[in-house]
Amino acid sequence: MFTGLSAFPLTPLNEQGIQEQSLIGLVTRLAEAQVDSIGVLGSTGSYAYLSVEERARVAKHCVENAGDVPVVVGIGALRTRDVLTNADNAQKAGASGVLLAPVSYQKLTDDEVFDLYKTVCHSLSVPLCVYDNPGTTHFEFSDELHGRIAHLPQIRSIKIPPVINDLATARERIARLRALIPHDVTIGISGDPVAAVGLNAGCDAWYSVIGGLYPNAALALTRAAQAGDAKQAEALSDALEPLWALYREYGGSLRVAATIAEVTGNVRQPCLPQPLKTLQGDDRIKVEQVLEKLSLAAEFKY
Repeated sequence: MFTGLSAFPLTPLNEQGIQEQSLIGLVTRLAEAQVDSIGVLGSTGSYAYLSVEERARVAKHCVENAGDVPVVVGIGALRTRDVLTNADNAQKAGASGVLLAPVSYQKLTDDEVFDLYKTVCHSLSVPLCVYDNPGTTHFEFSDELHGRIAHLPQIRSIKIPPVINDLATARERIARLRALIPHDVTIGISGDPVAAVGLNAGCDAWYSVIGGLYPNAALALTRAAQAGDAKQAEALSDALEPLWALYREYGGSLRVAATIAEVTGNVRQPCLPQPLKTLQGDDRIKVEQVLEKLSLAAEFKY
């Protein structure tokens, strides 16, 4: 489950609630593509903006429509009490695993983060992936802290931030971390533009935003890397450079992904929780032009 392609779909929503049929459509498409796992309620899934009840409903819909593909559900929250509730709801929904970031308002210490994972692990019956995302949590994991946490029961993967876009440097970074964690804990790369580098450097999984939109393209890249064809994996990533350029221009993947979902007609506009907004005007036209250039405009229809 924590190897290969883990595709992270949007949670399309507006101020009236979750677009449940659109969500089901996104998940069904991933199941039909046979991605290795579906990651719901991650950052792309806007988990931090949803109530406990909304998150439970999203988890239920996703598991019910994922077929035989494992579903990993994000459970992060400000308070440990709410994390435990989210974990319980995810398990009741039938999640195969959970994903946990150390969400905070006050800056957390290493010991507080370790205790969070320790408390949650002792309440779980499913595997947990550590979500290392300093861009949103503003918490910096050291490799030593990852090593401590990785020895807790139920820890089975670490979702690391983007690596340096240099294969030798990325290999060194993966090797340092792998030396500190148990052999049965996988390392997964996030940051779509450097996914090929991460996989070629030894990561076991790609936790992918673009995989939630274009699973076939993401699977091709993943399978090439898994087969040891590093050149093909890099070539497939290079072919998507116009998309990666949009990520860089607009401050990350979420607004770009949500805009793609809107312009391809697979979610209703708006699909992000306020005050977040998808790209509009000339910026939206630029996204449409990139989709046409990459021949992706029609592929996302289901």
